[in-house]
Amino acid sequence: MERASGIPSLRGDRCLPGRPNSLDGGTSRACRVVYFARVSVPARERGVAPRRATVSAVADKVRIEPIAGAQFEVLLPMIAAYQRFYQVSDIDERRNRDFFARFLAPSDEGLLLGAWEGERLVGYACLYWTFTSLVPAEIVLMNDLFVAEAARGRGVGRALIEASAATARQRGAHHLEWVTAPDNHAAQRLYDSTGALRSTWTAYELGPL
Repeated sequence: MERASGIPSLRGDRCLPGRPNSLDGGTSRACRVVYFARVSVPARERGVAPRRATVSAVADKVRIEPIAGAQFEVLLPMIAAYQRFYQVSDIDERRNRDFFARFLAPSDEGLLLGAWEGERLVGYACLYWTFTSLVPAEIVLMNDLFVAEAARGRGVGRALIEASAATARQRGAHHLEWVTAPDNHAAQRLYDSTGALRSTWTAYELGPL
């Protein structure tokens, strides 16, 4: 089935019973709001790319580039901060190192993008190369998007989204996709402003197995 937008997917608002979903300590169903941004059309025709004026305020100070080499050790504490934000209780640095190392550039599995102010890492995105069987085509899943608290509200998150969309476009992917918690309203205000579309699908998860 294909959405009227032309962006088909099996993903949707993710509602997982028995897991925490509130970022302030609540414990109801763990849901996720899913966004899709078509990237196969020219950048000027989508909402993600035209917002250059908003990003320009940080463009001279922030650079976004693939994480490689020694930068990975700088990234690991930020990955842990992202996990704490989503109330992960058993953060394991060794497991994080082993898992995320597969996305260091160049990688056939995905990509880690870092946002830097000089030598200071202020945010990151983790992209997975994956697929949809409905088009069929490759898509890019922006599985993680995180900005350090001190750097929020300055366009870093938007710049990471734009860089992720550009990466997906360069790969010839059909669209960029990402999720957020339903009560993360600050993030949703940013996401809604990019021109991305909210999903109306419902997804299921069985596990851990």
